[in-house]
Amino acid sequence: MRAALYDRYGPPEVLYVGEVPKPAAGPGQVLVRVTASSVNGGELSGRAGRVRVVTGFGGFPHRIGIDFAGEVAAVGPDVPDFAPGDRVWGLLPRAFGAAAEFVVVPARQLAAAPAGLDLAEAAALPAVGTTVITALRDKAKLRAGERLLVRGAAGGVGHVAVQLGRAYGAHVTALAGARNLEFVRELGAHEAFDYATVKAAELSRFDVVIDTVGTDLPAYRRLLTRTGRMVTVSFDIDHIVVSLGYVLASTVHGRRRVRFFRGDPHRELLEELTRLTESGSLRPVVDRAFPLAGIADAHRALEDGGVRGKIVVTVRTGRPAE
Repeated sequence: MRAALYDRYGPPEVLYVGEVPKPAAGPGQVLVRVTASSVNGGELSGRAGRVRVVTGFGGFPHRIGIDFAGEVAAVGPDVPDFAPGDRVWGLLPRAFGAAAEFVVVPARQLAAAPAGLDLAEAAALPAVGTTVITALRDKAKLRAGERLLVRGAAGGVGHVAVQLGRAYGAHVTALAGARNLEFVRELGAHEAFDYATVKAAELSRFDVVIDTVGTDLPAYRRLLTRTGRMVTVSFDIDHIVVSLGYVLASTVHGRRRVRFFRGDPHRELLEELTRLTESGSLRPVVDRAFPLAGIADAHRALEDGGVRGKIVVTVRTGRPAE
C-alpha cells in the first residue's frame, strides 16, 4: 500500500510516497481504509528532527500523520462495535502513519464519523477536536458565563476552541491575525483582536486562557482572574526548557496554574466530538486539501503559516480495497 514516508529529518522536501506492507487487524483492532488525514503542528517538528528524543535518532523510514477518517475494511477478533463499510474517524495511538491507504487502530480509539459530513472534511477534526474538548471540558473545566481567551484562534486548535467555547456558553475573545478577525467572529467569537497590534497587558481579565502559541506565557497568565485557569497546547520549541520550567513552577506558586497535557484520544472523546459536530456546535474548516502525492506541499503550506483551520491530505484514490 502507499504511505507518506521520510528517510531523514529535514524540510518538507524529505517527504515522499512509497510502498509499505498493508497491515492486518489483530485482536481488538480495526483495519481502516483511509479517505483523508490532516497535518498537525507536532508533525512538523517531528519531521524536521526538532524532537528526536521523542521520534528517535534512526529507524528510518518514518511515517507521518496522526488522525484520519475513512471506512472500516476489516475487523479483528473481539471487535463487536464495528463492521466493514462503517464510516469512522480516529487517531493513531502514540505513533505516526495515518497518511497512508490503510491504518490499523485499536477499536477503543475509533468512533463513528458524523452523519452527513464528507469524510475528507471530517479528517480535519479528530486530533484538534479531542484536544480542545480535553482542554476546555476536562482541564480548564470551563463553565457557562465565564470569559475565555483563545490565542491563535484561526489555526487548527484555535478555530475549534472558539466554536466549542461558544457552545459551552463562554464569552469568547479571540486573538488572531488582522485578516482573520472577521473569520473568527463568524466562528462565534464575541470579540476579536489583532495579536500584532494589541498587547497582552491591554486585554481584560479572563477565567480561562487557551494558548496555542507557546510564547510569552507569563504575560497571558497575568490576565487570569484569581481562580483562572490557563491551558497551553503548544510550546515554543526553540525555548522549550524555559517554557516547561515556567509551567512546572506555576503548579507550585500561586492559584493561577498553567496546565499542559498530552491528549488521550479514547472513544468517549471521539463520540463526544461526533455529537458536537452532528448537533451543529462544531464545523470543520479546511483551508486547503492536497493529494497524498502532495504531502510535502501540505507540510510546506502549514509551515508557511496563515492557515485558517486545517490542511487535509486526501488519500482515497478510487482503487478497490485489496
